[in-house]
Amino acid sequence: MDIDAIHKALANPVRREILQWLKEPERYFPEQAQQPHSFTHGVCAGQFDCRCSLSQSTVSAHLATLQRAGLVTTQRIGQWVYFKRNEETIQAFLATLGNEL
Repeated sequence: MDIDAIHKALANPVRREILQWLKEPERYFPEQAQQPHSFTHGVCAGQFDCRCSLSQSTVSAHLATLQRAGLVTTQRIGQWVYFKRNEETIQAFLATLGNEL
């Protein structure tokens, strides 16, 4: 776990918001609930573009930062990439903060 990468990833409010959305995808991405995969694999990358009201390249950069920090995992299905929170890393980070600070 790269603590510095996680801190940098969490320093941006858009990335924190993305993590919040991924915590309750049914609430924030109801249109995906109608899809065949629903949320089994996570949230489709295209859903973030609509929700963030930012360019696709900016959203992709935010998602890549979260992935490099280990805060999200990805799964490719065909041409689509799905993102999910990495709860194991998030909990380990929180435990480390609690123990070190």
